[in-house]
Amino acid sequence: MYKNDKWPLLFILSLLFAGMLLVNHLMDESSKPVPKKENDPSYRADYHFTTPDKWKNDPQKPVYYKGKYHYYYLYNKDYPGGNGTEWRHATSEDLVNWRDEGVAIPKFTNDNGDVWSGSVVIDKENTAGFGKNAFIAILTQPSKDGGKQKQFLWYSTDDGKTFKPHGEDPVLDNPGTKDFRDPKVVWDDERNKWILLMAEGTKIGFYESDDLKNWRFTSGFQTKEIGLIECPDLFLMRAEDGTLKWVLGVSANGLASGKPNTYAYWTGDFNGEFFAVDHEDPEWVDHGFDWYGGVTFDEGEKSNPDAKRYALAWMNNWSYPHETPTMKEYFNGMDSVVRELQLKRDADADHYYLASQPVAALDNLTGYRDSFQQIKVDGEKTLDVSGDSYVLETDISWEDSQNIGLRLRESEDKTRHIDVGIHTEGQFSYVNRSASNQPDKTGQYVESKAPFSSENRNVHLKILVDKTSVEVFVDDGRVAHSSLVYPEHNDQGITLFSEGGEAIFENLQVKHVE
Repeated sequence: MYKNDKWPLLFILSLLFAGMLLVNHLMDESSKPVPKKENDPSYRADYHFTTPDKWKNDPQKPVYYKGKYHYYYLYNKDYPGGNGTEWRHATSEDLVNWRDEGVAIPKFTNDNGDVWSGSVVIDKENTAGFGKNAFIAILTQPSKDGGKQKQFLWYSTDDGKTFKPHGEDPVLDNPGTKDFRDPKVVWDDERNKWILLMAEGTKIGFYESDDLKNWRFTSGFQTKEIGLIECPDLFLMRAEDGTLKWVLGVSANGLASGKPNTYAYWTGDFNGEFFAVDHEDPEWVDHGFDWYGGVTFDEGEKSNPDAKRYALAWMNNWSYPHETPTMKEYFNGMDSVVRELQLKRDADADHYYLASQPVAALDNLTGYRDSFQQIKVDGEKTLDVSGDSYVLETDISWEDSQNIGLRLRESEDKTRHIDVGIHTEGQFSYVNRSASNQPDKTGQYVESKAPFSSENRNVHLKILVDKTSVEVFVDDGRVAHSSLVYPEHNDQGITLFSEGGEAIFENLQVKHVE
């Protein structure tokens, strides 16, 4: 028999090599997301749009085409280990249920770098020359020219699934300013031309074009006391009294001057080149801490043009963007629910404002409900109802109460909760998340407030509660509060309270989301 004296050494080496492969495999597997068991508690929202994985921030204005809303948003597939955003795509027929369509505009395809915010339009008349109904995106890229922010055109001829760059040169060059981003393109039907708005530090720049490729500066709108602006917006709306008003919007931070850090807007007139405001001080769509990068868009099937518009925003805040337990589930990024906007006239103040309510299709998600015709509260009363995902509505009236509201996502020992209410002495509505897990570790952003007249003795509240959020709509929705919250999974109680007198809660319904 032939004998090989080296076989013990070869055998040992082979075992060592196999062991190394096994260790590498286990290390690779340990870095991958661990699939959650079916009954494991999750912080992924039940009815708010969330990124499938990794990271999302700014929404881009959805467009309606062939029976679907096409929605694009900034997405980072390398989060949290790498930078750079690209545009991911989702579609919906009802603005509630969304289908992921994957990445439509990838990042780092050329030296111009990743892709930031911008907007999409459907070129129905082929003004840009890429064909009728081409999807045209104009967006910011921090170009190879020393990182200057410039505007580039991308186009799609496959119904918005994938986009190609229109060369590597900008369609709108940087005029010499540090902040020059977030182009918003709208069609001016009256004057038959394209309008583009730019966020330029604290100024909104207006530009015009016939072909989406060549842009001419027309004017600038200077904002005051709302910090660096982003994501400008412009649209025409008809109020209930028949009046037509242009609305100019922008995401801004007014906290330094006691204003919100969400979406500011002005009503006024636009002549195709200049915007003239009705009132110098802006109104705000939301008074919470987490409704930023907001966009508005047309109703797909318009039955009454200009009477209604939709809106959504990124539910987060640049003061604490990474403070979320969803990181343990390998994603970070959620949007508000889509809202329906209407323009209304405030007769007392003699001006117009935007009222917002959750999109009507959201009602299709709710299943069983708990209903209470009338509950009188002097002190507090805990309902025999619990949940972590529902829509609550109620009418509240009072005479002498000083603080009236609800404690939501309350713990069994009542030490943890989110408070929603009306402080009649302070004359404000509020959402207070200080007694629950929430993203702001500094303690600065725990209670949002909005003016509420002390003359009022009643209020209607519509409250949307989801796994990591509370959105509150006061009366007709002129005031809204949107806040991120991270309650412990078993904190699901609801308590009504009234301090300083009796309050009556009527027509209270808790519509649970299935």
